[in-house]
Amino acid sequence: MNGILEKVRKELSEASDEKTKEAGLRFFKEEVRLYGIKSKAVAEIARQNYALVKGRSKEEILALCDALWKSGMMEESFIACSWAEKLGPRLIRDDFAILEKWVHNYVTNWASCDTLCNHTVGDFIQKYPVYIAELKKWARSENRWVKRAAAVSLIIPARRGKFLDDIFEIADILLLDSDDLVQKGYGWMLKVASQAHQDEVFNYVIRQKAVMPRTALRYAIEKMPGDLRASAMSR
Repeated sequence: MNGILEKVRKELSEASDEKTKEAGLRFFKEEVRLYGIKSKAVAEIARQNYALVKGRSKEEILALCDALWKSGMMEESFIACSWAEKLGPRLIRDDFAILEKWVHNYVTNWASCDTLCNHTVGDFIQKYPVYIAELKKWARSENRWVKRAAAVSLIIPARRGKFLDDIFEIADILLLDSDDLVQKGYGWMLKVASQAHQDEVFNYVIRQKAVMPRTALRYAIEKMPGDLRASAMSR
């Protein structure tokens, strides 16, 4: 196992670029740890090395992902997310524990949060909807990334028109949160839900607009027709 980790980290180090690293550090408001590699190059390193491990057991691959997450390096977290997403069809209910561990213990920025939750967690939730109850617990966390994760884990299901009542419930829990990245997270969730359920999301926004932070509101209505956006933004 250590051999593949050493190989991945060697390739990441060799692909790193100081200008890319400096640009990344300026881009994130929170503190992040970066090699400094463009996303396309990271994806290619993930793809090539997954070919070397895909024949291993699910447990071994998840252990490799855990080690990548534990490093705290953003690009390593992206590789872990890529590999975990490929494992999706092999994940069973008990594997939610490791996904939750990553969200609670290792996610420290919005990019890692969204990469993990949009795909691996979102796919898992569609497969096992009973775990939406756990997302509602996440929404009550004191950790900003766990709260954001509760919303962005439903982005892909929302795009498919699923779980609208649960989406509104999570939005209710997060409604008054003061963190702009949490506001953007649940606003994004509502925006995507509006593509399949425009009237329902519009009515929700109208009901809540007196108290909904403007950041969340703008995100939620972004894809709506101009007249609806104007109505939602009016005082």
